[in-house]
Amino acid sequence: MLQRPRRNRKSDAIRQMVQETHVSAANLIFPLFIIDGNNQKTEVASMPGIYRHSVDNLLREVESCLKLGLNAFDLFPNIEESLKDQFATESYRDGSLYLRAIGEVKKNFPEACVITDVAMDPYSSDGHDGIVENGQILNDETLEVLGKMALAHAHAGADIIAPSDMMDGRVEYIRNVLDDNGFTGVSIMSYTAKYASAFYGPFRDALNSAPKFGDKKSYQMNPANQREALIEADLDEAEGADFLMVKPALPYLDVIKLLKDNTELPIAAYNVSGEYAMIKAAIQKGWLNEQRAITEVLTSIRRAGATAILTYHAKEVLENKWL
Repeated sequence: MLQRPRRNRKSDAIRQMVQETHVSAANLIFPLFIIDGNNQKTEVASMPGIYRHSVDNLLREVESCLKLGLNAFDLFPNIEESLKDQFATESYRDGSLYLRAIGEVKKNFPEACVITDVAMDPYSSDGHDGIVENGQILNDETLEVLGKMALAHAHAGADIIAPSDMMDGRVEYIRNVLDDNGFTGVSIMSYTAKYASAFYGPFRDALNSAPKFGDKKSYQMNPANQREALIEADLDEAEGADFLMVKPALPYLDVIKLLKDNTELPIAAYNVSGEYAMIKAAIQKGWLNEQRAITEVLTSIRRAGATAILTYHAKEVLENKWL
């Protein structure tokens, strides 16, 4: 035999030499959950090792991550039910928990990259990503709320705005609001292909943000569809997005690859709460090797074409030097 591919696998040194895909701290974004109060740190029951932090503890968590080389953070608020209303007014109220958290992180750690979530569901009394009227999710009316939210985030110091709502036209609307108010340097990481997935449950538990009725299938994408993601990607790119995101990651590696092959914009992928919980449960049962399973998951997402990976594994892989 003239060709023996195993020759390039015969030692660890050679395997590392020819490795095609690498994951580093620079590729990772750590999602962090925020709650009100002081010195609060409560574990999410369905996500072992992941906590909700009050702002003071959030700062300590960010500091510990920065020392590991983890520089990018996506913040998500757990809002008191009494503060929620039909129009998500708490999302842009001056002095709100979320805006204070953004401002405190940027004031104390200006070098950190702060990514903010723009969607109504954490603040909505209906638990949906848009204004609800007679059981319907209103698209165009919701854009005004999203614009106010994005502008408030920019004023607070956000580096990247990440609209996760899947309303039509929201990227262009947000881009215009930011530009018209002098925030031309604030980036948009659009949730381009966000699927109506079964893997969001633990996240909704962490934020208490599940819809109060129905589901999100009228605005999130059908899991059976792949090429529809190209329509969304073309629109988001034309409307001014700086990153395109696929969510979830593992069941949609083909969609990550599809977008990677059809745009020059960087692709982000969200390794979501249900994927994390699934892996952690199998590890706790002793069914999977922790290091190998987690690094294989992250490598597969990078191999599919993701430049940035939002993952709850971000801190642990760096603490344990698994990358």
